[in-house]
This record gives sequence, C-alpha cells and structure tokens, in this order.
Amino acid sequence: MEKINWNNIPVEQVNPKMKRQFIHGEKIMIAKMEFEDGFTVPWHSHENEQITEVFEGVLRFWFDDDENNTVDLLPGDTIVIPGNRRHKALMIGKVIETDTFAPPRQDWIDGSDNYLRK
Repeated sequence: MEKINWNNIPVEQVNPKMKRQFIHGEKIMIAKMEFEDGFTVPWHSHENEQITEVFEGVLRFWFDDDENNTVDLLPGDTIVIPGNRRHKALMIGKVIETDTFAPPRQDWIDGSDNYLRK
C-alpha cells in the first residue's frame, strides 16, 4: 500500500480539449478530468461500471442511442452508469469531474482509447 498525491500524478493531454489523471488498483480506477466547452465524448460502451461526479460545469449525457433524451449533471451531481450501457456526453462550459470505474479501464491504461484521442 502506498500514499498517493494527485499533485504527483502526470496530467495527460488526451486531445486538445481533454486532460486526465488516473490512479488504479487491481479492481478499481479513479480519474480526474478537465474538459473544454463543447467537447463531445462519442457513443461508446465498456464493460466497466462507471460513477461520474461533476465539480464544475455541466455534463450532458445521452443513453442507449437515444438522441432525444438527456441527463444533465450539475456541480455536486453524481450518476452510476452500469457496465455495457451505451452513452455519450457533451461538456457545457469548462467541466471538471471524476470518473470511477470497476474494473479499471484497460484501454486507458494501455492507451488504446482511440475514441477519445481524436
């Protein structure tokens, strides 16, 4: 077991509008992220259960390929997204949020998360 300080975790510039840091163990991962206004996370799904908490800005989600219904998360809001549920997201304003995943996102660990790197 080791003590970790976020100030010592490198900030990854995933794309021009997304920065991320993450820490993971064997069974769980937490990521701190910052997005610029207008960034869209495209439709995707993953086996990992996801908990998202917003600290700044508005994070708008769509689920199950339904473009007509949205869920807006404001600062202080949290949502639990089951594994394998399709979703996309839009950042409204500068967004600072955390995502917690179980199990850890292997595509983030190995850098094969191409859907975010465009």
